[in-house]
Amino acid sequence: MTTEENTEVLRGVPEGTGERVAELYWEAFGAKLGAALGPAAAGRRFIAGHLNADRAVSALSAGRVVGVAGYHLAGRGLVGGDAAAVRAAYGRVSGVWRVFLLALLERTPARGELLMDGIAVDPAERGRGIGGLLLREIEAVAVEQGCHRVRLDVVAENPRARALYERHGFRAVAVRRTPWLRDVLGFGAVTTMHKEVAR
Repeated sequence: MTTEENTEVLRGVPEGTGERVAELYWEAFGAKLGAALGPAAAGRRFIAGHLNADRAVSALSAGRVVGVAGYHLAGRGLVGGDAAAVRAAYGRVSGVWRVFLLALLERTPARGELLMDGIAVDPAERGRGIGGLLLREIEAVAVEQGCHRVRLDVVAENPRARALYERHGFRAVAVRRTPWLRDVLGFGAVTTMHKEVAR
């Protein structure tokens, strides 16, 4: 746990804050997840109900979650829920299409790699360095887990996030153009970024 400028960063999702974390996550990624998990209320409910609380670092200010960064490690990410869970939440027919869309977003970390699931900061709290605090804690998790690098993927439509990552030492290693996904998932290119970490 680290504390800086009245912000406490801790491992995991604090008990009882699942709905708040889902709200932040949806605010950050709802445009990308909307086709698969929308409408918004249903998406937030699904995320809150399928959180892997041990696959995140959280930032709290005055006891309230103001930021969260998820990561994928050992086969589990921040948001769980398999195909059966999606069909149970959205219905058998609608669930099939949604499972297909979620599969398009699926990523698997390489050996020795911690894969970030995403970072979300309360819009009212941005500019206070919370994103940087979360990134540093993610790097600490990677080191403790014996990983040699942190990987993340950022969509072209989010230059602010890419700038944050670059300020913290991440470098672009590949760009995957996905123009066929622009109308469905809201993005036309994804940049993979890496940061090597000392073990």
